[in-house]
Amino acid sequence: MPPLLLPASPSLSLHFAGAAAATAAATAASSSRRAMVAVASAASRSSSSSSFDASAFEAERLRLDADARASMETTAAGAQAEADPRAWKWKIRKRVWDVLEAEGVARNPRPVHHRIPNFDGAAAAADSLGRLDVFQNAQCVKVNPDSPQKQVRFVTLSGDKKLLTPQPRLRTGFFSALESQMIPAGCIPEACTSVGAAKYGRPIGLDEVIKVDLFVIGSVAVDPSTGARLGKVHDKQLVDDIPVEKLLIHDVPVDIICTPTQVILTNTAIPKPQGIYWEKLSPEKLGQIRILRELKRRIEQETGTILPCGPSENLPPTAQRRRRGR
Repeated sequence: MPPLLLPASPSLSLHFAGAAAATAAATAASSSRRAMVAVASAASRSSSSSSFDASAFEAERLRLDADARASMETTAAGAQAEADPRAWKWKIRKRVWDVLEAEGVARNPRPVHHRIPNFDGAAAAADSLGRLDVFQNAQCVKVNPDSPQKQVRFVTLSGDKKLLTPQPRLRTGFFSALESQMIPAGCIPEACTSVGAAKYGRPIGLDEVIKVDLFVIGSVAVDPSTGARLGKVHDKQLVDDIPVEKLLIHDVPVDIICTPTQVILTNTAIPKPQGIYWEKLSPEKLGQIRILRELKRRIEQETGTILPCGPSENLPPTAQRRRRGR
């Protein structure tokens, strides 16, 4: 999920993955920007577990990932060209991915390349996060649907907190909302998977206002001295060579890093994104995300102003998942 939707006020960020990353947001939604913190499905129907087709959902998710995998090599090679401004990011990502695989830290889904990597000790990092005051005091936590955050989603629901998780590839909406009372007894572990979140979750509509207390985000690499990140973190994913001056306006720094062995306060001074940067959204990215197209259309209709659009781009693909439980 691209870092486009964040609270407008300063927020606390946490990093989980080999480090888990989370962003605590103490912000009130303004009426003009309600959709920035209250996002989700353009469809208003709720998800019904009795009618949910888990097989069809999983098949579609795997199909989309397979399509991305088919173009991965060509696109990634192009992005690593020295002339490409993203080349430095690809070099750091590849170095970390290679280390995780070579040193036996990587866990399924494999290979970890071109994805937020799962790692040995992900559950321990999640449990460290769960013991922090910033987590325990949160009532609503947004957690990405990646495999390394599965335990974070479990700790969130088990702690009677509201869980917001992005819908796969943001094809139909932004978030599904889950609360423990919505889930049948004994089904919280299932609800923590991508299929389970879609099965038991309630899509959030564009007009719904939600205050998010904490964002948990994943990374490929993170610099503990600055909070700069390239995607979650095992201790092997801690680096010291992310050039802060090359970060873009939509790159999300983190305030706290949770690894399997330590909790690090970054005291980051890097500014956090303040909303949706339409001028940075390429036609290709916008074409992938239906809910953003709907939001753009609605804003343009309400304001009578045509929002800007970013330059065309070749999008880096995401990885194909194998058919296994997440």
